Amino acid sequence: MPCTNNLIWDIRKRTIGSNKINNFTRSNYLGREEFVQRLKLEATLDVHEGSVNTICWNDTGEYILSGSDDDKLVITNPYSRKVKASITSWHRSNIFSAKFLPQTNDRMIVSAAADGKIFLTNVERGSNMDPVLQYHCHNGAAYEILTVPSDPHSFLSCGEDGTIRWFDVRVSPGCWQTNCKKDILIDCRRAVTSIAISPVESFYLATGCSDSSVRIYDRRMLGTIATGFQTGSGVAGMCARFVPRHLLNKSCRVTSLAYSRDGREVLASYASDYLYLFDPKDDKGRELKGPSQDNKKETQQKRLRLRGDWSDTGPLSRPESERERDGESRPGVSLMQRMSDMLSRWFEDASEAQNNRGARPQPRPRVDPAAAPQGSGLHQEAVVLGNPAPSQPTSTASFSSSMESPRSRRSGMGTGSLQPSPGEPVLSLTYSDQGTTSSTIQLDFSSGGASDQGEPPRIRSPEQVSDTRQISSLSQSEVEGVGEEPTPQPPGEWMQRFNLRGSELGERVLRRSAAARIQEIFRRRKEKKELADCETRRIGTPSVEKVYKGHRNSRTMTNQCCFWGDQFVLSGSDCGHIFIWDRETGEHLMLLEADQHVINCLQPHPYEPLLATSGIDSNIKIWSPMEESPSFNRVLAEEVTFRNELMLEETRNTITVPASFMLRMLAQLNHSITAESEDNEEDE
Repeated sequence: MPCTNNLIWDIRKRTIGSNKINNFTRSNYLGREEFVQRLKLEATLDVHEGSVNTICWNDTGEYILSGSDDDKLVITNPYSRKVKASITSWHRSNIFSAKFLPQTNDRMIVSAAADGKIFLTNVERGSNMDPVLQYHCHNGAAYEILTVPSDPHSFLSCGEDGTIRWFDVRVSPGCWQTNCKKDILIDCRRAVTSIAISPVESFYLATGCSDSSVRIYDRRMLGTIATGFQTGSGVAGMCARFVPRHLLNKSCRVTSLAYSRDGREVLASYASDYLYLFDPKDDKGRELKGPSQDNKKETQQKRLRLRGDWSDTGPLSRPESERERDGESRPGVSLMQRMSDMLSRWFEDASEAQNNRGARPQPRPRVDPAAAPQGSGLHQEAVVLGNPAPSQPTSTASFSSSMESPRSRRSGMGTGSLQPSPGEPVLSLTYSDQGTTSSTIQLDFSSGGASDQGEPPRIRSPEQVSDTRQISSLSQSEVEGVGEEPTPQPPGEWMQRFNLRGSELGERVLRRSAAARIQEIFRRRKEKKELADCETRRIGTPSVEKVYKGHRNSRTMTNQCCFWGDQFVLSGSDCGHIFIWDRETGEHLMLLEADQHVINCLQPHPYEPLLATSGIDSNIKIWSPMEESPSFNRVLAEEVTFRNELMLEETRNTITVPASFMLRMLAQLNHSITAESEDNEEDE
């Protein structure tokens, strides 16, 4: 289809026009700045009932495949706005990735989800039918599916268990065994959240790991047990390892990877950080020794946010500092946001208590009844928080049932004046991201406050602690943490505090903790040995070529980045905008408001000047250069960029937990208060 001089496309021609691909015309418009600055929303496809986490075009660009939190796979014609197929998948959790299997005439779909399962589905069999093949091998979420060009028989996947798996349907026609070993191509020993294949040399595979590294492998040097050619963990096939200098020795996830069209450069999007461009064959990074000088030790204090609270996302989101300064009342605040605000206030008190009262924090109850919805029962709780010592690898907070009136809180009176009574229940929260991939939050209960002499609080009974720990412990897959990876914390301290030594429960906990620590020690030894082997073999260490800033990527694990042609770099953002930069200069060229919360997916059309996007909204949006003149609002872009930078800093040490965490905590607090009251009545 020819492009007119003013870049305004006749939509009617696309529905009946030629299917012939004009590469000269495509390179002509994709190399022009005004092309991206005239992008405008052309169509909204309301084909889902949940967040749309994955979209992709078919090879001809005629259809879009999408997967959603509603567990559906949908194939849509964006030109006619009609759904070709809607399939209710067998996934029972968020679909993270879905792709057409090459050379199958768009009949076969491979999909992966948070439940770790991978399904091969035949579109022609219709909805609600069993998948053709099932693979239950991943132990944890499966984040991405990658197909190999011109190969209809195999595909790759990556997941939270740190493995990259290669499935050949001719050799492995399905597997129902969790943590199966036979299809593992690479064991990165860290969560792998993104993978990409070079479009020019498809044997080169880029992988994004949770230790802030992007590793490049040569698949010709790798194999699996199923194929009869296994090479251990895959270190033998590693060609390069890229880590931004300031992220050395830190745990920062890579949410998206993209190869340039010529395969010479790789674009990496880091969670709670920026986009980086590097040449995988470059080795200049070896000259940089150790972390950068401005890589200061980050505070271990954590802030909590409840999963489902999207108040810090979207075009209307504002930094906490700005909201406090302006005294924003925020009418119509949701329950999730109110609960997150309560937890944030509690954790903010910890650092203040630490600074004001020394290493041993004193009670500082704070509660605002207005912050809790009426009838929710949340207006009765106050909190006492403690900061860990700088060298301690975990963060700890203790919750007390003391109360303070709203009036005294606003006037500054009564701060630190209330002490928990000797029989007052205290809840202790401990955060640690020990383990292979993510984090754990543990909530413990004691029935009496500590004395001034430092006497450890004691529990009512081992059974009560067992019940509390069972109800109030969050697994690694439930908690999303960002920051440095600490060493595992020994259980001795809290076992001493809760008088569990020698008990059956204590011995079980001790054995379980010891086993976890031993596994972690062996994992780190293997990883250290592999890194030393990489150094011996002089694995390439690329340096950063370009950095793209302005967006915010901290809330989801599927936030994508991509190239558009040879000139532009694109990314979604937690502020609900699409960001477009000049690839060579890093200049911000365009900003598009595209979602009420977060933009996750961006997929340029393979041939035409169309862009498909999706995010938390339950739809797919199609963009094309329809504006009469360039419409880039530079003032707005600078304002959004400034706010994003502030909010990015605020969220770097924020942990996202399920709402059930707070409900469990408050339920246990209520239970302990009731039990203490009954005991007091019996004593009287």
